[in-house]
Amino acid sequence: MAIFKTLLMVVQVLTALGVIGLVLLQHGKGADVGAAFGSGASGSLFGATGSANFLSRTTAVLATLFFIATLSLTLLGNYRPGTSLGVMGAAPRPAPAASAPAVAPASDVPAPASAPAAPAVPK
Repeated sequence: MAIFKTLLMVVQVLTALGVIGLVLLQHGKGADVGAAFGSGASGSLFGATGSANFLSRTTAVLATLFFIATLSLTLLGNYRPGTSLGVMGAAPRPAPAASAPAVAPASDVPAPASAPAAPAVPK
């Protein structure tokens, strides 16, 4: 189970970094103004609109993987396995141990000497 958690954490971190990188690579809505100064995408690897479609689809896939990894880690973090009884099924409960009577703790201070008992005077 620990290996699976570690693998999910690695996937989550890598997808988060991928989403961050792809979002930073994408052009914003105001990118058309920059195209007038020579930074157009017409000569890019994916064509004029191919890069936008590729980057947005890849971002969507990585974001989906990120959310799946996050939900999986949440479910695994809250999972508390019960005690396994194995092939025995329902094991009998042990009888409670008999408790010994409580013994007063010995004091380090010696007890004061008691005065001799006075005889009872009848009234």
